[in-house]
Amino acid sequence: MNILSDLKMYGRFAWGLRGFLRHPITLEEAKAIVQRRMAEREENFLRLVRKGIFGYPKSPYLPLLKLAQCEMGDIENMIRSRGLEKTLLALRKAGVYVAFEEFKGREPIVRNGKVIPVEAHDFDNPYLSHYYKGETGGSTGPGTRVSIDLDHLAAQTPNVMVSYDALKLFDIPFALWFGVPPDPTALSPILIRARFGHVARKWFSPMRIQDEVVSLKDRFAIQYFVFVGWLNGIPIPRPEFVSLDQPAPIVHWISETLQTHGACLLIANVSKALRVCIAALEQGLDLSGNIFLTGGEPHTSGKVQQITRTGAQCVPTYFFTETGFVGMSCARPADCNDIHLFKDILALIQHPRQLPDMGVSVDAFYFTTLLSTVPKIMLNVESDDYGVIESRSCGCPLERYGFTDHLRDIHSFRKLTGEGVTLVGSEMVYILEEVLPNRFGGSPLDYQLSEEEDEQGLTRLSLIINPKVEIKEEKEVIGVVLEALKRSSVSADLAQAIWRQAQTIKIKRMEPIWTARGKLMTLHLSQRPEHKVAQEGGK
Repeated sequence: MNILSDLKMYGRFAWGLRGFLRHPITLEEAKAIVQRRMAEREENFLRLVRKGIFGYPKSPYLPLLKLAQCEMGDIENMIRSRGLEKTLLALRKAGVYVAFEEFKGREPIVRNGKVIPVEAHDFDNPYLSHYYKGETGGSTGPGTRVSIDLDHLAAQTPNVMVSYDALKLFDIPFALWFGVPPDPTALSPILIRARFGHVARKWFSPMRIQDEVVSLKDRFAIQYFVFVGWLNGIPIPRPEFVSLDQPAPIVHWISETLQTHGACLLIANVSKALRVCIAALEQGLDLSGNIFLTGGEPHTSGKVQQITRTGAQCVPTYFFTETGFVGMSCARPADCNDIHLFKDILALIQHPRQLPDMGVSVDAFYFTTLLSTVPKIMLNVESDDYGVIESRSCGCPLERYGFTDHLRDIHSFRKLTGEGVTLVGSEMVYILEEVLPNRFGGSPLDYQLSEEEDEQGLTRLSLIINPKVEIKEEKEVIGVVLEALKRSSVSADLAQAIWRQAQTIKIKRMEPIWTARGKLMTLHLSQRPEHKVAQEGGK
């Protein structure tokens, strides 16, 4: 983006922010909005398809629907006779879907021999108004520009409010530990909560504003964001640098807040929450009364057990930048990662996905957006996640809104995760198969990357190197990987900055792991529960 377009963007965002912050909603209004959207769910879907797809000639979904010989009237008839989810399953079977790589603009859409060229921005909602452009961090491949739209943040606020009500999180002082732009993850939680008067006390960041990964434009954006908030009576805190290996300032804030208020809330990725707890355990501190609202990576039992040892509570959420909130924790969970799907915002189906480069088959998630405020219009868009979807009665207050679909054991099938940032894909494969063999010798069969938890529960990326490859300094290998990521893309640069600080990548000298059928997967998918992953031969 050039300077002029940046200034226009900031102007739109600032103008919209004034109205956003000056028109808060009550809990009763939030409940009514969610109930109304659930009652109008199918009509909201039809309205978005009518305007955002059939009413938008450049929509990438139009060629897919044309190939499926499906008109607007056909979709309306299917909705009336089958309902929303069965209609989406029928469309998926007819080829109306977008794969993960296609949605990211890295591969063209190919259906029935017809090639449909697409780029990531083709899926942008053309009707956004007051938005801020951010860069998705940790995606596989070059970073994707996404819009943080104030109207969509306002649309998600009722869901956060009813979840806060169910989980009893209202009126608890909160802080967050997220990066600064170009990482956009801090902006949404700050603004959504400010919408109902829940202003962050602290914004801790693992990145300094002065870090080279933060451009001059982004430094200006941070100051601008804080200034506009204060100008509108919302004291948005300035980001405070807290390194990943020295979380003492956050532990101190939690301890002090617990003494004065009896409870507090920290919003952070799971690994960051775990780091805080490890530091608290080392100091012999009891964090009872603190709640970690976490996301960004799988909630494994190992991580959660370490967190709860401090007396703290871990509440999982499911969120990704293109849509915003997908769901939030059940108040009466079946396990540590039981999440209610926000069915008024999204529809979700599953379909088997063969992963030839990893030798497995998974039931991939396919999302469809239902609100006209979404940054990206999605119709059966495959995320790179899979997991368990089950409909059941839990007795939780969120069930009263019709949120009866629960998501559990959510994992990614296209990327590995560390410290809440994720990145593998073509960039990491290139490093493993070309950069490292060219620099240190051996062949692509001698290098592999795998994800695992260490003895503390922290996620590590193990760089497996065949012992036959002679390497004098193993640290040099990690340095080469990080430098290659730094030169690759904005997302990769963000990932390497966090991974370098957290020392996420560790060397393992062993034979790379081969599958039972004699395949070597450069990116080794760690074994998941048997009911979720089928190895090389179907389910």
